[in-house]
Amino acid sequence: MITLRTITLENRRTLFNLEVSEDQNRFVASNLSSVASCYVLATNGGHPFPFAIYADEEPVGFVMLTYGITGYELPSIADDSYCILRLMIGKQYQNRGYGREAMTKILEFIRTFPAGPAHYCWIPYEADNVAAKKLYESFGFQDNGEICDNEPITVLRL
Repeated sequence: MITLRTITLENRRTLFNLEVSEDQNRFVASNLSSVASCYVLATNGGHPFPFAIYADEEPVGFVMLTYGITGYELPSIADDSYCILRLMIGKQYQNRGYGREAMTKILEFIRTFPAGPAHYCWIPYEADNVAAKKLYESFGFQDNGEICDNEPITVLRL
């Protein structure tokens, strides 16, 4: 069973040590860098939501959600919208359906509107990350034609 959990003193090291496979490194920042970005966003008016992704009692991945600002170039629909800025499953846990289950939990959390109301959730992704694009599309995300920081933007109406 997949759950999203707060990053704690107890799980942080395990979470920071999770990595994607070498051929996926160019698609996602390290978890440590992402948590540092959350701190910077939070101290500059942003609304980041970093979570450890657990399968039962084992940390298997990380997700970073934001509301409004991201610290990067924003698409036209970004105001009052949620963004899935980072999502990763550790290489040793991939191909078990955890990414799909995590997306379900992530969207359930977003739909509670924890930082405020929104009409959209959006995700920037690397154009050649075919697996990610397929996952997003399976949840109803559609590219909106915008490119931000050289990445296509895919959008879901909430």
